[in-house]
Amino acid sequence: MGISILRGSLALGHNGCMPELPEVAGLIGFLQTNLLGAMLTRMQVLSSAALKTADPSYADLQGLRLAAVTRHGKFVDMSLTALGSPDLHGAAAAAADTEAYGAAVAETEAHASTAADTEAHADWTPGPLHLIFHLAKAGWVRYFETPSNAVLHPGKGPIAARLTFDQDSAVRSLDLTEAGTRKSLAVYVVRSPSDVPGIAALGPDPLSADFGVPELAGILAAGSGQLKGLLRNQRVIAGIGNAYSDEILHAARLSPFAIARSLDEPAVRALYDAIGNVLGAAVKSAEGKPASALKDTKRASMRVHGRTGQACPVCGDEVREVSFADTSLQYCPTCQTGGKILADRRTSKFLK
Repeated sequence: MGISILRGSLALGHNGCMPELPEVAGLIGFLQTNLLGAMLTRMQVLSSAALKTADPSYADLQGLRLAAVTRHGKFVDMSLTALGSPDLHGAAAAAADTEAYGAAVAETEAHASTAADTEAHADWTPGPLHLIFHLAKAGWVRYFETPSNAVLHPGKGPIAARLTFDQDSAVRSLDLTEAGTRKSLAVYVVRSPSDVPGIAALGPDPLSADFGVPELAGILAAGSGQLKGLLRNQRVIAGIGNAYSDEILHAARLSPFAIARSLDEPAVRALYDAIGNVLGAAVKSAEGKPASALKDTKRASMRVHGRTGQACPVCGDEVREVSFADTSLQYCPTCQTGGKILADRRTSKFLK
């Protein structure tokens, strides 16, 4: 049976389906539950544009077992190692030290370490290697408990890569797919996550214990741009995208166009609380959900994002939209801008 895990290709910026930190955390929990310890028997790359690395070869992954699945911002990191390598435990332990999922995903991290402990033994072999992917705007992951035997043809169809696993003598597969003509899905095979440029450049994780009010205040003080753009900048704060930045700013009662360094102490605190509350609740909602329900769970949780024209659930005002070339934002004038309607490039001539 095929299970649709996570889709990010529907109506960009309007339906909340594009995967961000909470959905990636939910996806990781699903992969840990269903594939941890499984052997990767084959990897087929159907889109040469998606594969961003050549050394190590993706063929080097075949015959390795999945030791841990972790998150770096919006990147999914599948750590694979040979059966018996001490790194089968080390990869999971290192991931637990470096990744901050919050209380909502602590149980899945513990599961990863426990599974690793049971497999590790004295026979040493090199490892691990990391298969890392980023779903970008139109990525889609599909998991199959009974994979199809149909022949795959490179360059035809949405499948960028297929991973085939042996899980206790049962065959499982994972397809990385991308819809549309703009191809941004990225796959990396590396020896260390820091070998991926996007990961090396990531800002702090907003759910990390090391991310506090002083850290956020420092980021804001150094920022000359608007809050909306700052929250979405992965080099500044990792994991927040278009949808959750709208939700965070609404919860904090801040304008998306407010200048970051202009925030006073109460506003900084309100923004910090909103980041933790919105993301924490979303991660908790994603935990344990059937993988196919992740996108619907995200959509249902949105208060303003993707709700243009609807009533704000807090004050009842009409949710408004500002449109850009390839995205949009939503906000509540009463809650966030003192009643002011922000100029939209499509309607600004009517607001003068």
